[in-house]
Amino acid sequence: MSNSPSAKDSATTNAPAPRPEDEKLPPRLLLVYGIQHILTMYAGAVAPALVIGAAAGLANDPASMGILVSGALLVAGIATLIQTVGHRRIGAQMPIVVAASFVPVSAVTTLAAGENGENLPVAFGASLAAGVFALCLTPFFGQLIRFFPPIVTGTIITVIGVSLMPVAARWIMDGGVHTGADGASVPAAPLANLALAGVTLAVILLGSRVLPGIWGRLSILLGMVVGTLVALPLGMADFSRVGEADIVFNPTSVFYFGAPQFQPAAIATMCVIMLVVLTEGASHIIAVGEITGTKVDARRISAGLRADVSGSIIGPIFNSTPTSSFAQNIGLLALTGIRSRYVVAVGAGILILLGMFPILGGVMAALPAPVLGGAGLVLFGSVAASGVKTLAKVDFTRNLNLVLVAASVGVAVIPLAYPTFYSFLPPSVEMIAHSGIIGAAVSAILLNICFNVIGGGDRAEPAAIDTREIGSAGPGEAKYTDQAGAAYREEDPDRI
Repeated sequence: MSNSPSAKDSATTNAPAPRPEDEKLPPRLLLVYGIQHILTMYAGAVAPALVIGAAAGLANDPASMGILVSGALLVAGIATLIQTVGHRRIGAQMPIVVAASFVPVSAVTTLAAGENGENLPVAFGASLAAGVFALCLTPFFGQLIRFFPPIVTGTIITVIGVSLMPVAARWIMDGGVHTGADGASVPAAPLANLALAGVTLAVILLGSRVLPGIWGRLSILLGMVVGTLVALPLGMADFSRVGEADIVFNPTSVFYFGAPQFQPAAIATMCVIMLVVLTEGASHIIAVGEITGTKVDARRISAGLRADVSGSIIGPIFNSTPTSSFAQNIGLLALTGIRSRYVVAVGAGILILLGMFPILGGVMAALPAPVLGGAGLVLFGSVAASGVKTLAKVDFTRNLNLVLVAASVGVAVIPLAYPTFYSFLPPSVEMIAHSGIIGAAVSAILLNICFNVIGGGDRAEPAAIDTREIGSAGPGEAKYTDQAGAAYREEDPDRI
């Protein structure tokens, strides 16, 4: 009898290590964690629809606004489902939430400005055409992986977290203003809002510290629930208008504002915007790879970007605007350590459910903004912390690496500190320059090429891959670099 290993043993030995994002959890945990993801991103998912609807002259038309909100949720659910469980060529199969992007909001509001939604078909037509344009570009953007060593990814992840902090601040202020002695009014957070956000934050921190195991990981959800319960007797949470929303999504709402109209100037504007969306999407996919500890190569980025832009193509059918991966949920991944893509897939089902039943979406929309802001401080800070942890792998004994990070972060912070800094630029250029994430990404990539690639400088070698550490990789501790991407491409010659 031969002592050689059996075919089965050989297959087991050569089997690829399980991916962290493929972890299977019990149904009850999938549901609870899925709800937590939706609570985290719901406000951001519907905000573009509310802003665009107001610009289109629909602020006083609850039915039309309901159509926009329901459409945004439906498209977000469909695109997220494609992203998490889609085919390997359409969807990154990672725990990434996709929803209406804030990047195109300024351009869409300009195109849609008018009365009674008369110009929305122009905006939707431009979104559809730009989505097809972006889809054709996804293979090119997938090749960007080679330009994202740890010094670049760490910088971008840190900037993503810092750039999101104003969102949390705006949620806490919730439209509050302070009038000074000179009569000038400035945005500010009322004391009641600060207190409510503080209670939410305190519950999250306390829960993370004292609750055991799984309950500690639900501290975000617990903080939101407690914050809302505290807001009710104070009159800061209003659920009285929930009944005004339609109970069930009406199929006749498809192309509710009319068939898309295609105007060359509008399409050109949106195509420029989609370049920004694609760049941010690639950054987010890489960030999730860093946080979850899974490999991300050119093929996977391309597949993920296709899922991102799928919402831009199907969105106009349901009266929605271009979609992109949501940075808010990256913080939740970093904070909870729950890396399963099936959790986010369940969240996608919840989004679809909310879209089909607008009255349910109305309940979640009633969560007080300061509660969301208190939770956002921890979530967005976790993203920045993950970026710092990634940068810890970089050799800073070379002054050029320090200069690279310093310059990139500086470029990102300028539009945050002075939102009007680029106002003298043409509108299309200003829109791109105003994105701190894009500025940091472009600066970090170009400086890395100049400092570490051109001229054969002291290029940092990719970290060695230890498959035994895959399952234990924590936030910001990805074990895969471009070396892993090269190996993955050799194993999968049929990649795109």
